[in-house]
Amino acid sequence: MATTGGSGVESTQRAVLFADVCDSTALYESLGDAPALALINVLFEKLGAITSTHDGTVIKTLGDAVVCQFKEADKAFRAACDMQTAAASLSPRSQSKFAIKVSFNFGPVVVKDDDVFGDTVNVCSRLNTLGSPDQVLTTRQTVESLSPGLRLRCRQLYPLKVRGKVEQVTVYDVMWRLDPDVTERDVLARTTVRNAVSVLKISYGGESFTVGPAQEILVGRDKGNDIIIESTRASRVHARITGRDGHFVISDQSSNGTFLLIDGNSREMLLRREEAVMGERGWVGLGKSAEGHGTHVLRYRLERRGA
Repeated sequence: MATTGGSGVESTQRAVLFADVCDSTALYESLGDAPALALINVLFEKLGAITSTHDGTVIKTLGDAVVCQFKEADKAFRAACDMQTAAASLSPRSQSKFAIKVSFNFGPVVVKDDDVFGDTVNVCSRLNTLGSPDQVLTTRQTVESLSPGLRLRCRQLYPLKVRGKVEQVTVYDVMWRLDPDVTERDVLARTTVRNAVSVLKISYGGESFTVGPAQEILVGRDKGNDIIIESTRASRVHARITGRDGHFVISDQSSNGTFLLIDGNSREMLLRREEAVMGERGWVGLGKSAEGHGTHVLRYRLERRGA
């Protein structure tokens, strides 16, 4: 139920959706500024039309991302799937990989001046930074608000700690492809990956370190850490890396924060007493951006070994 306060402020339930172009920097470099911008504008027109079709509204654009709202979780779900299909249809036009990542979250929001605010929005924004190309992510509370048929197309991934929230947020992956053959292949591929054993290979200072699927290591300046960092930017015990449900999660425990730059993502994440899934490969900056490299930076990659 919506409640209206002063100054046009309304408290209500909404599904908030973020759709973001992946690695737009590489797209602009490979196509050139004008063609890349034209391609993204065509995409944004399609995303806007899809939003309207599902009775939603586009709130705003943030760089190469679109933020939308819907009154029902089911409508956001269907819009997210259609957005991925639309992006896939545009991909052949580019010489570079062209993909989007989408996240949506349903819950209480504050509506003011055609914009939305609150924890539901913040969680959705954080989800979007964790997504991979061609992926749709959502949360358990959103899945519980979906109709039974749509819930079957959501697969639980991992719990995530988000800044400002005491309880962890459970992340779900949405199977957005409607073609039964594609969906079946997708399920088989996911099952194969899930049955494989994943290890994380970390490179630092000319040495290589391996983190097992159920292992936990500490990273920092102190000699008691598993990986000892030779940088004053790093805290004594800076971060913890943990294998969890086939993924690897990095948890910041530092004073200066942990910077996570996942390959294929143009935006670097800054973690402050938070955690994030590390993805397939990337860079970790301890106390300073990973983009400049140096003695504060780790390189990592996920390695899958058949079960």
